[in-house]
Amino acid sequence: FKASLKHFDTNNFIKYLIGLFGVDITKELISKYFIGTSKHWDGATVFWQIDAGGKIRTGKIMLYRHDTGKRVKAPFNHISWVHTALKQSEFELKQCLFGEHLLQGNAKPVAIVESEKTAIIASAYLPAFIWLAVGSLTNLQADRCKVLQGRSVTLFPDLKGYDKWSIKAKELSSIGHFAVSDLLERMANEAEKEQGYDLADYLTRFDYRDFKTPEPQPARKVEALKPEAQPTEIATYYPINKRKVIIPISWGKDIAELEQFFQNNSIPTQPVKLNGFMTIYNFNTAIDTHLSTLKANDGKRTFLPHLNRLKELQQYLTNN
Repeated sequence: FKASLKHFDTNNFIKYLIGLFGVDITKELISKYFIGTSKHWDGATVFWQIDAGGKIRTGKIMLYRHDTGKRVKAPFNHISWVHTALKQSEFELKQCLFGEHLLQGNAKPVAIVESEKTAIIASAYLPAFIWLAVGSLTNLQADRCKVLQGRSVTLFPDLKGYDKWSIKAKELSSIGHFAVSDLLERMANEAEKEQGYDLADYLTRFDYRDFKTPEPQPARKVEALKPEAQPTEIATYYPINKRKVIIPISWGKDIAELEQFFQNNSIPTQPVKLNGFMTIYNFNTAIDTHLSTLKANDGKRTFLPHLNRLKELQQYLTNN
């Protein structure tokens, strides 16, 4: 566990987070969720499952693309476990909720999503909730949710999972107040439904800074939580269901200025460590691939990290 909390400059998921939120918020997310780095695959991430008592149950190893934040599924699905990588044959896996350690002493309402990545990203957009993940659609089970006794919980299933989690919410009603958000069902188009988009796919269309609103005051004790007084819909705090979908604008001017800047300045030939989290090993290749990607996807917010990264490279050359 401790050995994984370094080498962030090689971690693809960390690079993606920096593109979304910048270095400072990414540092907070690393510290909050104990995001680790694995050498199992180059650029891999470890999502540690730490229970409410502070015990480390296991670590899930996953590989993401640094530019889009999507999982690497070819030529095979890059998912494994720390105990498997360490060849601990006697290990007995008993999972808990990802992010469960955040419940200790925290009376905020809880939000549950499927993937660890989505929980981390959503926590930066909507910090009024404790964001947890179950790891997959079928992992929402009563034994793992017992730790949520008396809590107000809102479930945010991926598209295609709403009906199953609606049934689960009723089954879990003896534990706490479970509600299911239909936000994605209402906002998604047919293509997005077919692809099974999740909450992160929706939130990252927006600038996280637009979501900065005062947080509700949590109750002092978990025991004092009253289900009927707690939010059952995320829009109680943030009216994102009323927001307009961002229409792509052109980055043509920015791209042209960056292209001219890089053409008129000397480019380093040695590896450069940008910000403690990212090392550029080939400046020329990085610039060329980022520029070509931006030109092919002008204005598409998913590729905004490419633009931000080029501006960071520009700032580095200016300062040095």
